Amino acid sequence: MSLPRAIAVSAKADGAVDTVTLDETGRHRRRLRMTSDGGEDFMLDLEETRLLRDGEGLVLEDGRVIAVKAKPENLYAVFGRDARHLLSLAWQLGNRHLAAEIHHDHILIRRDPVIGEMLENLGAQVRPVEAAFNPEGGAYDGVGHGGHAHDHGHQHG
Repeated sequence: MSLPRAIAVSAKADGAVDTVTLDETGRHRRRLRMTSDGGEDFMLDLEETRLLRDGEGLVLEDGRVIAVKAKPENLYAVFGRDARHLLSLAWQLGNRHLAAEIHHDHILIRRDPVIGEMLENLGAQVRPVEAAFNPEGGAYDGVGHGGHAHDHGHQHG
């Protein structure tokens, strides 16, 4: 017996029959066997890799919808002294190719004590939080996932 296939993503999970709760890494997929929170096995089978967002729906071939729920993760909320300082901190994170979720008054990143200490040394307030993580889209992967390989003409030290 073949598994039901989730072949599309809808912007909203209206009428969902079940949910699947995943962290950011688990939501960054194209093709993978999954199990819903209710215990139904299904195959995620999308045309391209993408970050599934909290509240979206995975549309199964038979029309049923499984709602995507973002699992809370251990993150840091990073605050600057002002907008200019926060922008400088964002540059530091980007220069290290770290996935980041940008807000008007703070940045969310994965918890990493070394990065947290670096940011504090740069004058940031760093607070541990537990929240869903939805990083910004990237220029090289289009979906906001941290790891990528590319050559852009400079070395990282």
